[in-house]
Amino acid sequence: MASPTIVLVHGAFADASSWRPVFEALRRDGHDHAIFAPANPLRGVDRDAAYTSLVIEQLDAPILLVGHSYGGAVITVAGNSPKVAGLVFVNAFAPDKGESLNQAGGRFPAPPLAQYLRQVPVPGGVDVYIDPAGFHDAFAADLPADVTAFMAASQRPISGAAFDEPLASAAWKEKPSWGVLGTADGAINPDLHRFDYDRAGAKVTDVEGASHVVMLSQPDVVSGVICEAAAALASDQVGAGT
Repeated sequence: MASPTIVLVHGAFADASSWRPVFEALRRDGHDHAIFAPANPLRGVDRDAAYTSLVIEQLDAPILLVGHSYGGAVITVAGNSPKVAGLVFVNAFAPDKGESLNQAGGRFPAPPLAQYLRQVPVPGGVDVYIDPAGFHDAFAADLPADVTAFMAASQRPISGAAFDEPLASAAWKEKPSWGVLGTADGAINPDLHRFDYDRAGAKVTDVEGASHVVMLSQPDVVSGVICEAAAALASDQVGAGT
């Protein structure tokens, strides 16, 4: 198999710039794959997966999809494209077909972030954002406070409906997967990550003490997992559930 094109899909309350340290780490390490970090609309799993699928259609196969947080749900659906060869979940949801994010999260105690989620009415529904007062501690505790202050001020809200939308499919059932698990994730219970990754048969890399934004605080680790996945796919040494 040819070297995969890498597509980095960001999660809620963020934008594509959240992948910049990983992008730079991949380039610094001499990674010669094409790398893209498209905008994720954050309007609902089906809609966002459809948008990501349009991006996929414009790129050369094979493709390695990488999703952070809510972006994991997006790549779980968009990953069913025949162009997609593998999936990397970074502190990410990896729900099953017919499962919503709220159903998945309900298996385990609510994370610290839950108490800081706020809703604001918008035409056609509500958007959800993080109260800036809790952004640092619950979302990005291993980053400097001055950095997270701007992240909180510039966060992109997600449609509240996205949390109750059942997934139409689950690509990890057919595609090989890898998982990065920050053990101090305050936005998604790490036990849920463990459950999802084990169910997907993903190869898991634990990152001790890493917050939800491990791709910002420890980009070299995340880049290393992406490189490992890309190399495995290029060598045709993997299959679904490995």
